[in-house]
Amino acid sequence: MSNFSIKVKNLSKVYNNHTVLHNLNFSFEENGIFGLLGRNGAGKTTLLGILMGLVTPSSGEVLILGKNLKKQKYAILNKINFQSPYVDLPKKMTVRQNLAFYSRLYGIKNFKKNLLILSDELRINKLLNKSFGSLSAGQKTRVSLCKALINKPKLLLLDEPTASLDPETSIFVRKYLDNYQKANKSTILLASHNLNEVESMCKKIIILKSGKISAEGKISDLLKSRKHSSFEKLFLEN
Repeated sequence: MSNFSIKVKNLSKVYNNHTVLHNLNFSFEENGIFGLLGRNGAGKTTLLGILMGLVTPSSGEVLILGKNLKKQKYAILNKINFQSPYVDLPKKMTVRQNLAFYSRLYGIKNFKKNLLILSDELRINKLLNKSFGSLSAGQKTRVSLCKALINKPKLLLLDEPTASLDPETSIFVRKYLDNYQKANKSTILLASHNLNEVESMCKKIIILKSGKISAEGKISDLLKSRKHSSFEKLFLEN
């Protein structure tokens, strides 16, 4: 078995003669929470799209859980999932209908029992019969997170998972993700602008700047090697 959840080699992406990602090389080991940082336009969304198999790279190779994403995409997709507050589920369907649909899509056995457990853990029991479109931002986040965990992914990709949430819900989501990762020995890649969130949760980070890696490693090591007094200063200068 591979020791890496994600391994990227010489990865580039070009749109209309504009290079969005420049020859990226990085890896994240299995079992941990890792951070992906960068200002708007740095290439984070494109990179996440490539890792999910939704965007085709112009060159390079991506290995997910030891498998080549280009050659073994469908074998990989059953073992990964994604959540973002910027991607809605079907609004007219109830929460229960949405989660049942994705359970069937992933071929989940005993999905009703699985749904009961997850809905209890994520405190969405009382939302199951409501339409997704009628929910508040915080409720939608918890439902979308439930969808993302429906197949117990070995690799979970998160794009701003606590954006627009109140402090109490943000703390709940962070604690839940941390406990989930430890219990399942899974890998979580967290793309976020919340520096406190990344610093408290992630064992290693990558900072993208104009499609290139400007910093990579453990936050404590980067602060030492670059002689920064805070993570905020490290980010702002990269």
